[in-house]
Amino acid sequence: MTTPDKIYLKDYTPPPFFIDQADLTFDIKDDQTLVSSKLKIRKNMDVAGDSTPLVFDKGDFKIVSVVADGMILMAEEYEADDEFFKLAKTPDKFELEITNILKPQENTTLEGLYKSGNILCTQCEAQGFRKITPFPDRPDVMAVYSCTIIADKTKYPVLLSNGNLVKSGELDNNRHFVTWEDPFKKPGYLFALVAGDLDHINDEFKTCSGKIVDLTIYSEKENIDKCGHAMESLKQAMEWDEKRFDLEYDLNLYQIVAINDFNAGAMENKGLNIFNSKYVLADHQTATDEDFMNIQRVIGHEYFHNWTGNRVTLQNWFQLSLKEGLTVFRDQEFSSDLNSRGVQRILNVRNLRSLQFPEDAGPMTHPVRPEAYMKMDNFYTMTVYEKGAEIVRMIHQLLGEKNFQKGMKLYFQKFDGMAVTIEDFVLVMQEASGLDLEQFKLWYSQSGTPQVKMSRSFSHKLGQLEITFEQSTPSDKNQDIKKPFHIPVNFGILDAKGNDIAPDNKKLIELKKAKETFIFNNIPENTLPSIFRQFSAPVKIKTDFTHDELAFLMANDSDEFNRWDAAQTLFFKEIRQIVDCMHKGEKPSVSSNLINAFQKALLDQDTGRAFLSRTLSLPMENEIKDHFEIVDVNAIHKARLFLKQELAEQLKSKFWDVIELCSKSDALSLSHKAMADRSLKNLALSYLGCLKEKDTTNLVLKHYESAENMTDELATFKILADIHPDIKSRAAAKFYSKWKNNKLVLDKWFAVQAASTLNDTLDIVKLLVKHSQFSIKNPNKVRSLIYMFAMNNQINFHLKSGAGYKFIADQIITLDSINPQLAARLSSCFNHWKKYDDQRKPLMKKEVERIASVKSLSKNVYEIISSALEQAAAKC
Repeated sequence: MTTPDKIYLKDYTPPPFFIDQADLTFDIKDDQTLVSSKLKIRKNMDVAGDSTPLVFDKGDFKIVSVVADGMILMAEEYEADDEFFKLAKTPDKFELEITNILKPQENTTLEGLYKSGNILCTQCEAQGFRKITPFPDRPDVMAVYSCTIIADKTKYPVLLSNGNLVKSGELDNNRHFVTWEDPFKKPGYLFALVAGDLDHINDEFKTCSGKIVDLTIYSEKENIDKCGHAMESLKQAMEWDEKRFDLEYDLNLYQIVAINDFNAGAMENKGLNIFNSKYVLADHQTATDEDFMNIQRVIGHEYFHNWTGNRVTLQNWFQLSLKEGLTVFRDQEFSSDLNSRGVQRILNVRNLRSLQFPEDAGPMTHPVRPEAYMKMDNFYTMTVYEKGAEIVRMIHQLLGEKNFQKGMKLYFQKFDGMAVTIEDFVLVMQEASGLDLEQFKLWYSQSGTPQVKMSRSFSHKLGQLEITFEQSTPSDKNQDIKKPFHIPVNFGILDAKGNDIAPDNKKLIELKKAKETFIFNNIPENTLPSIFRQFSAPVKIKTDFTHDELAFLMANDSDEFNRWDAAQTLFFKEIRQIVDCMHKGEKPSVSSNLINAFQKALLDQDTGRAFLSRTLSLPMENEIKDHFEIVDVNAIHKARLFLKQELAEQLKSKFWDVIELCSKSDALSLSHKAMADRSLKNLALSYLGCLKEKDTTNLVLKHYESAENMTDELATFKILADIHPDIKSRAAAKFYSKWKNNKLVLDKWFAVQAASTLNDTLDIVKLLVKHSQFSIKNPNKVRSLIYMFAMNNQINFHLKSGAGYKFIADQIITLDSINPQLAARLSSCFNHWKKYDDQRKPLMKKEVERIASVKSLSKNVYEIISSALEQAAAKC
């Protein structure tokens, strides 16, 4: 294929034409939808001249008519292909009406207007609006929209769009219409439409000013009883945003629609959020505790976008983290304030380290504000979202809550209704606080994960602790030489009894140079520094702590994150030692110090069980691999299993006691205590289950068969799926028989089997791809089965035969012709092929080259695959 052109940030220019008003009409028929857009257009006189042509983005659809200022244009008076619509010359102000035909039932990309089951819906971010009608599809073109929808009343009784409902009525032939108007200017990517036979639940929220906001959640009729938790989460989000950020909702109506076929988690369209049903529907029988928490988080995230993303939007797509990083930070704070802050921080950081850090070290590495892209869809990344949130968190730490909120207020005062940049955001934070954030802005423009090395010395004579920090960032394709970052270090010192003794004025250290030393006076002997508390910066941390010191921090640090991190570091060190023994042909063993520290934590009655369950969970194999220069898949798998089995064998009776103790909680309660008890109980079951002994297997089976909620049922199903093929098969048959009529629960059924570490997994996955309940056109199914296998099943994806690679490459090629966005996400499983051993590396490269050779390859997949090959060539 022809190499696609890149779009560069440096080439940005303001739009030559503005759209002040966009009036859309959708006439929905059985076989097509007629779209009419009436646009009030004016030239941007700062940019456009008399000869500047009007060029709109356009999708692959047929234009029926074009009318300019009331005059019908002939076909030769405009140009149109599958990408652009063009008028050679226009007046300074004019009205343009374009009518075109869409066939949403044929749209498998799930961008623009498409059909999910019997429901018509839209997804316009980032560049889907052009697939609906010709338009300057860029975020800095903001218009006031109205939307009229005409459809059959029986098939489409519910007709929704952004804003407020202003008109509705009956038409001939059992048809009806509605008109929606959104009073706020917005870019095209925030436009939304839904039409279908939907049920709904209603509630209301009284804002801080006394305004009553009507709240409505729509879903398919059979699922309407599962929307209650989403509604409660929405009200929690609205209340929290008023209390924490002093932000009140601005319309009289807030609507959410649950859709089964959706590429992402949800979309924040103004006043009409469209959600993947996974993040709306829940009850005790069908949703896990994790599902309930994720629904709360995602509902909050999309609601918070109303101000950070909608009211203030982006100048261009390179600024994506301006809305996403900021809003992820806000949803993380929401989850932390409503739940356990320590546990929430652990979840966020584990996600960052396992997914974003490898992204920084891979072929698609890019700054939080990218410099270039081929397809913007490929930059909805962990770097933009999660690392972007960490940057906002660092600003919050440097400023403090009071000045940060002062900066947020100034941000909205200055930029409400505007399309702005990351620099605008940083400058208002600088103005609000008086801090110099010039060096700090490197976090947005410089790629890569910094490594911070800590070393220390202690003077017994002077009572002086000296701590040195050295920071470095590896060079990559974006920058050969990396400048030092401005890094906040949340800091503490523990005495021999575990008490915090750090001076108040040194609890936040700021690193700005490649190497800096800090001296602490009047410090007693046997103290330990506690650095990067609450993971105060997204860096790789290297310390000189011994095993004993890590065990002390694990038991005594007042910062929950650092206690968890000390435990994880001990696990990583132990697994590396076991791998080294295996490579040398020596018999591995597990340190008695680690077993003792683990037992002490397990039996600690004063520590929260939610925190304990996170702390005592071993790192996953896809996390462990990032600690090795060359990944030995089999050795890592065996070492982790060996460690888990040794802990289970040594502490077998203790795990039994924990299971009995934690089983006393109310199985149907969503209280923090009940969820924490379930979490620790199921962790204990997973340890015992890995022994694969008769008594432990029977215990897991007993809990599986008696489970009263999905959390327990799924947890024990996962354990059984790793014990023996026959046991897995029986458990899977029982699960399927029970849940075969529930689409979302079946996603879990696919995922458990795809993640199984047993030898028959690839054969099972190949059969499941052909299963009647699987559809490669449904993103949730693809993520549950194919993506789960490729990204989370290290031992089976990386089979030495290369069969796993060939299978996934086949799926990528097939999927690319259906849904390029989804295919590109899946393609990233090959990004780190050069890290593997000499047997696997050429097998992976062969499949990457086979994908690259497909003539009809989409831009989405080409960008991912070509980057992997280019980086490999550069390394040679």
